[in-house]
Amino acid sequence: MSGSVVWVVSPKETSRRSSGFNQFAGVKRRCWRSSSAGWSCARSASTARRSVSASLVVTPPPRSSEELVYDVVLRQAALVGEARRKRAVEAPPAPLRGDLLDAAYERCGEVCAEYAKTFYLGTMLMTPERRRAIWAIYVWCRRTDELVDGPNASHITPTALDRWSNRLEDLFAGRPYDMYDAALSDTVSKFPVDMQPFKDMTEGMRMDLRKSRYNNFDELYLYCYYVAGTVGLMSVPVMGIAPDSKASTASVYSAALALGIANQLTNILRDVGEDSRRGRVYLPQDELAQAGLSDDDVLEGRVTGKWRTFMKGQITRARMFFDEAEKGIYELNSASRWPVLASLLLYRQILDAIEANDYNNFTKRAYVGKAKKLASLPLAYAKALIVGPSKFAGTLLQF
Repeated sequence: MSGSVVWVVSPKETSRRSSGFNQFAGVKRRCWRSSSAGWSCARSASTARRSVSASLVVTPPPRSSEELVYDVVLRQAALVGEARRKRAVEAPPAPLRGDLLDAAYERCGEVCAEYAKTFYLGTMLMTPERRRAIWAIYVWCRRTDELVDGPNASHITPTALDRWSNRLEDLFAGRPYDMYDAALSDTVSKFPVDMQPFKDMTEGMRMDLRKSRYNNFDELYLYCYYVAGTVGLMSVPVMGIAPDSKASTASVYSAALALGIANQLTNILRDVGEDSRRGRVYLPQDELAQAGLSDDDVLEGRVTGKWRTFMKGQITRARMFFDEAEKGIYELNSASRWPVLASLLLYRQILDAIEANDYNNFTKRAYVGKAKKLASLPLAYAKALIVGPSKFAGTLLQF
């Protein structure tokens, strides 16, 4: 169940995340080395001594999904920093020129307008160059998502995804396959966008082909990053950070990542019934067990007291990610805040709808009505205008 769409519009927090994203700044990288002399001594030691030495060997602890993902955040932040330091960059020639390139971007805009109406409306506040770039990213994400969720999903194989990955590399190298690729190829030549989040989204599609259960939240977090968190990392270089923002670049990207995670967790909680009918359970198996639940409860759609308690915890975690994400939105360029903030407010209301349905996400669809959607837009617009980077700068500088 993938649900990707810009920072923005796409597609569980355990005790180890109680400190929020601040922990990432304190993650220390260890170097594990063994000298040739040490190995020589070990070979000449007695059997007993070898046993004692072996017991003293320190094995590096496995890295969590959050730590692995944060490496990508730092890489993208460094790329943006490098682009800022360069005063003059000679852009590579566009894969298409003039009217053909304009037509490619316009077609991307038409796709965005058709499938993400609210977000498309928000992009109209951006500068033309940023607007077109966001459309191109949106279309690539949508096409990637449809590989496993679209009408031809049953025919998609790992080999097909390999071809899609190769096509991505050609696109970044300025060799697009079609007009949609050409628009994105032009975008990545103009903005400091890293290829890794795009590769990672394709990896999320691979996970959907081979995996239908997640043992714990660490596994689910990685999946959510792949299919939705990546979109934030793709989009922020285009949306831009406010010139007066005092927050670190990495912290803003972490907030963008948080919004993708929050959106995907919300997708998962909304679609429990739909996914279960496809034989998929996107809920941490260990947390289900701790709540006294099993796959059978999910597959049979049992709304019990245990299920309601379990869902309350899952919703609380999703809201924590939304709270982290909102802090970063106000650090964005002023013209980019409204569509992102509107997306957050609308998606967060899906969690309210699940609660209103008495946690029956098996047979009742949680959705936000048109009236509530329309009411959210002016609120998001007002907050985007009134609240600036200074409000949350102190918090984000803790990262």
